[in-house]
Amino acid sequence: MAISYSVIIPAYNEQQWLGPTLAGLKRAMDAVALPGEVIVVDNNSTDRTAEVARQHGAQTVFEPVNQISRARNAGARQAGGKYLIFLDADTALSPELLAKALANLASGGCCGGGALVHLDGLLPWYGRWVPLLWNRLSVRCRWAAGCFIYCLREGFAAVGGFSEQVFASEEIGFSRKLRIWGKPRGLAFEIIATPRIVTSSRKMQDHPIRNLLAFCFVLVFPFAVLSRRLSSLWYHRWQKPR
Repeated sequence: MAISYSVIIPAYNEQQWLGPTLAGLKRAMDAVALPGEVIVVDNNSTDRTAEVARQHGAQTVFEPVNQISRARNAGARQAGGKYLIFLDADTALSPELLAKALANLASGGCCGGGALVHLDGLLPWYGRWVPLLWNRLSVRCRWAAGCFIYCLREGFAAVGGFSEQVFASEEIGFSRKLRIWGKPRGLAFEIIATPRIVTSSRKMQDHPIRNLLAFCFVLVFPFAVLSRRLSSLWYHRWQKPR
């Protein structure tokens, strides 16, 4: 049976988070009729990320350059589906959200999109504005959150995938390019309001003030995403609490 959609998960040292993500993804995929595949891109991990992926039946691809956009693009090159879904390794995709994204793509009126975000766990009071601000920007600007992006393979190829000039926020440039590509073709860029995508709040739970300042720095000085060092918030790996 031909593959209809491919779920691509970039993963750098994600052995603690990847297993639950893949287990939940399997339940979601079992609940939809279209046949799909899972591709985990091992982005030069030094832990058991690739082994965990194989244990859960995922295809694995190795990308030696530790950069999120390169990992996403490497997975897309191996994908066999006409629909592409990019999912973070610490993110739970529900059957309802997967079905809605696939239905949007199959409708003939959608080139791709994302979903409003819900952060799991407890957040410090000063960190609660982050998802609120992001969701407002996501709807207003039609930006997909990096933890969940869906698109037509045709559109992905036409816009050249994710920019490899940046080390973070590549989803914003991709959203903009795909939206521009889709508009003259009558294809909308849809941000799904419900259900929301549930992703980890680990960036706000571990050294929350430092990470919040780093997030604000990138917002105020967007050029920071051109540097891996200045984008370190997206490359540090947090341990799950025992």
